[in-house]
Amino acid sequence: MITTTEKKKRGRWKSGESGNPKGRKPGTGEVAKLRASIAKDVPDIIKQLVIKAKEGDAQAARLLLERVLPPMKPIEQHVEINLPENADLSTQGQAIFQAIGTGTLTPSQGNALLTSLGTLARVIELDELEKRLTALEDANESKK
Repeated sequence: MITTTEKKKRGRWKSGESGNPKGRKPGTGEVAKLRASIAKDVPDIIKQLVIKAKEGDAQAARLLLERVLPPMKPIEQHVEINLPENADLSTQGQAIFQAIGTGTLTPSQGNALLTSLGTLARVIELDELEKRLTALEDANESKK
């Protein structure tokens, strides 16, 4: 009789080894065949799409813009902001909100700064907790 551990071992193969080494080779599927059959015509197809788009065909223009050209990503400009030095974190947060309100910072830039400020607050909190814990441990050791 086969135990469950023996049964599990028989169905396993080594890491990095295919479970079906004689399986289908890459690039032999239907999609790969279709791509290979139209590959030589792709430049002409794109030229025709451009011509149609220039003639006012909205579908051709949309297809070109969606599929041929990569989507454009917004680029934010570098902005220099002076936060109050040696001020508490809430004062610095208020300065960031004020910069967003006046248009010095974009909302996404302000969000990134406020997130960073929140992370800094957690780091400071951990530092203070570590200092307090060390002080308590030292006080406890001195009592012994």
